[in-house]
Amino acid sequence: MNWITAGADRFFEHFSGAMTTPLFYIGNTHLSISAIVKLIVLAIFALIVAKIISEGIKRSVLVRMGLDRGSREAISTIISYILATLGCIFVLQSAGINLTSLTVLAGVVGIGFGFGLQNLASNFISGLTLLFEHQIRVGDFIEIDHLLGTVETISIRSTIIKTIDGLFVIIPNIKFVETNIINWSYRDPRCRLHIPVGVAYGSDPVIVTEALLIAARMESNVLSHPSPKVWFHGFGDNALNFELLVWIDQPQESDAIKSAVNFLIDYELRHRNIEIPFPQRDLWLRNPQELTKLFYNNKDDNSNGKVFPHNAKHSAEIKSNPPVPEPKNPGPKSPNNWTLRDLLRRVTYFEQCTDLELRQLIEYGYRQLFPAGQVVCKENDPGDSFYIILSGTVEVLSQKAGQYIATLHEGEFFGEISLLLGTPRTATVKTSEDAILFVVERHDLQKLLREQPNLADQIAQKLSERQQALRDLGLLDGDSLGQTPFLKIRKRIQVLFGI
Repeated sequence: MNWITAGADRFFEHFSGAMTTPLFYIGNTHLSISAIVKLIVLAIFALIVAKIISEGIKRSVLVRMGLDRGSREAISTIISYILATLGCIFVLQSAGINLTSLTVLAGVVGIGFGFGLQNLASNFISGLTLLFEHQIRVGDFIEIDHLLGTVETISIRSTIIKTIDGLFVIIPNIKFVETNIINWSYRDPRCRLHIPVGVAYGSDPVIVTEALLIAARMESNVLSHPSPKVWFHGFGDNALNFELLVWIDQPQESDAIKSAVNFLIDYELRHRNIEIPFPQRDLWLRNPQELTKLFYNNKDDNSNGKVFPHNAKHSAEIKSNPPVPEPKNPGPKSPNNWTLRDLLRRVTYFEQCTDLELRQLIEYGYRQLFPAGQVVCKENDPGDSFYIILSGTVEVLSQKAGQYIATLHEGEFFGEISLLLGTPRTATVKTSEDAILFVVERHDLQKLLREQPNLADQIAQKLSERQQALRDLGLLDGDSLGQTPFLKIRKRIQVLFGI
């Protein structure tokens, strides 16, 4: 057994000598295998500590500062790299390596790094650029090379994108410098969707506009400001080509929102009997009688005994004249079945408008049905809409004074006081019967008054009258608009809306 023990001792002696034998020198410091292993272990430990510290700063400090996800990730990554670099320098110095002696080696490695690892160097610089410029951050929804996805991680070499289908794609950082990138989340996440719609020739463009705008406003993910728009692109081979433009603030859900809006568009067009055409071709014969003669000649010359019917002219379905469409059932003539154009024409200051003017007017507002007894707006609520009564009646009530103020009928309007004076609603408005209202939101009122200056005069006149009535009831304090209400209100409208 002694020879086994002696052999083991000699093995460990030779192994220890091999591990401590200097392999090369850096300055005055020799490096052996054991020293190199020690440096590697300490470097890994420094990297782990740097990662732990950066994650702790991100979760405990940056989150409390209220920074968004992209800023937190960028700052924590930069801190991690700085700490890792300092840790490696500390490890080298603790091993007795003079850093000045590494300058020549660093120069040689740098040359090799530049020529042999150009792509890695480019990605490294690009990654630092992304982290410091903050033009693309973690959490942003971007499009690169027709690839849509959310930025999950930005590292020194590459960036990880999670696509809308849940796939993770690793993209080299140099791509973000050399390629045009669409960043849907940069500064303002709002973006506009273009939804093409084709309708059959003969469709009323005003009714089509109303249907598309109603569909857009029915979708909860579509923003009310900026307002939806309808563009008439042109006359196609088989259809009138329209385009619905809507704004959203969730670009990552754009496909789902488009799908929802398309379902609503289909419903609205079907509800109004507006046809969605498909490509088709009609064959017209200049001399259909010649085809009839051909049928009879074939009958006489047929040696197989086949006989054509005598009414072959009718059975051949020959079109000699354009078909006349059957009149459609207009339905009962109740206000609920009228188009918005017809309802607006019943209002005094819109009755002389052309179809083109009414189509533009429909883009500024929308109709809304309120059943009898429903509250349209409450006293002391903030004012954000202006209302025109298209049918029915409403009652104006004061909860503060505990009394009835007035009844407003078809063609009258309300809701202008809080918009123009910047005050909460001064009264509660409730429908006394089923009513259809034309609703114009604050941001569209300016466009409406620019197009309809007569309406601005009507508002100024009515507001001056209502201001005095509200002051008599004690609902409006002081002389808010001076001694000449109409002129002051008209001037205020000009200042507020630039008209």
